Amino acid sequence: MNAFIREAIDFLASLWHNDPQVSLAMRTVIRLMLAALLGGFIGHERQSSHRPAGLRTHMLVAVGAALVMCTGAYIELASPGSSDPARLGAQVISGMGFLGAGTILREGFSVKGLTTAASLWAVSCIGLAVGIGFWPGAAIATAVMYLTLHALNKVVKRYSKIRTIYVGVRDEYSVSEKVTEILRNCGAKLRTLEIIFPEETAAFQLNKHTGKILKAMAYVDNEQDVALIRESILGLQGVNDFYIES
Repeated sequence: MNAFIREAIDFLASLWHNDPQVSLAMRTVIRLMLAALLGGFIGHERQSSHRPAGLRTHMLVAVGAALVMCTGAYIELASPGSSDPARLGAQVISGMGFLGAGTILREGFSVKGLTTAASLWAVSCIGLAVGIGFWPGAAIATAVMYLTLHALNKVVKRYSKIRTIYVGVRDEYSVSEKVTEILRNCGAKLRTLEIIFPEETAAFQLNKHTGKILKAMAYVDNEQDVALIRESILGLQGVNDFYIES
């Protein structure tokens, strides 16, 4: 059995070195799989943060970008001098603007989705790097992106006054306006207010009567204001749960 495996490896190795088409095919498989892995790594972080573009979207963008570069390499192999792979990659970089724009939303005075749009654009660049064979650059860029999205996000939240507030409710329409009013009366500056479902967060233990969750992000100056907000919101009819994440 071991001898058979060794012979198979030797046979594949000989194909790798002797047949350009087989060599390109094997490199393409490796590059597309690596692009999916790196893109999925960033996509998982975005999905865990409940962003519009998650795991599958980032994987598809990375694989598509890598395939574009592999296609350019194939054209160059089939007809040397007839194509410039960099031109195909440039179309991916410019074309990502349309997909990224779909993740940017305007809510009142705030804009959401800019970071996700930037991550999609950067993931397409990672895919291009993998597709051309620049694996070290792609791996380092992935690590830097993950640290930027995940670790630095925690640092920013820790040293800023922005708080994430979760309010478990039975009927969000009768409570959302009152929650907004309480935050403003307590001196908090509301950035965003969205409705999410209980299965989308594990921030706190949910009451069995909770139907939906109001997720608010607001600037709160001090702990006295936090205590006042907590007391006021829990006093509202229809509120089952309250959790604030600083």
